[in-house]
Amino acid sequence: MLDVGCGTGSLALALAERGAPDRVAAIDIATPYIAFARSRPGAAGIGFAVGDACGLPYADGSFAAALAQLSLNFVPDAAQAVREMRRVVSPGGVVAATVWDFRGGLVFQRLFWDTAAGLDPGAGAARDRLFSGPLALPDGLPVLWHHAGLTTVERGSITIRMEYADFADYWEPLLGGQGPVGTYVEGVAPERKRLIEERVRAAFLSGAPDGPRSLTATAWAVRGIVP
Repeated sequence: MLDVGCGTGSLALALAERGAPDRVAAIDIATPYIAFARSRPGAAGIGFAVGDACGLPYADGSFAAALAQLSLNFVPDAAQAVREMRRVVSPGGVVAATVWDFRGGLVFQRLFWDTAAGLDPGAGAARDRLFSGPLALPDGLPVLWHHAGLTTVERGSITIRMEYADFADYWEPLLGGQGPVGTYVEGVAPERKRLIEERVRAAFLSGAPDGPRSLTATAWAVRGIVP
């Protein structure tokens, strides 16, 4: 099996736990992610590699399945990545993926973006680009799968809960410079950043004392078969 856009390797490790690690490969364009994934317990034997999802360095029909977990949103040409996933999977194999439902199902992100957008037009523009992208729509993934020539295409959704110990547990990871939120926050002037933090904190607390919060997060999921 192949994990495309593997990030820190969580999906690849889960796949390895279900079968032989030497039958799992994983690829990501970010060298630091791959370095970290290789250092994790259970990573020995998994074929972690640095590479581009739009030009996978594997032969045709090399895998029984190719999976992309929450990564296609961040690939410059998602359609090409799906075509590559199909190419490296043998006939009868599965190509599957998930992407966050940014527009309708990501409470923890909307809490930030909708608050920030009321204070900064730049945040509004960033939010609108993210939430209006094709993969934010219910049929975004199925359209890519059909265009790639995959058959028996099925769409569903998966909802989890994001558990936070308190506001600091929610806010501090947003400052790490990763993803659209991190990129936006890094470019904000300190005074505006403090104001956004203050208002996001008020939204997070919603009139109650600081403490644990449980926020839902939904992803669209799709699978198809290589004919």
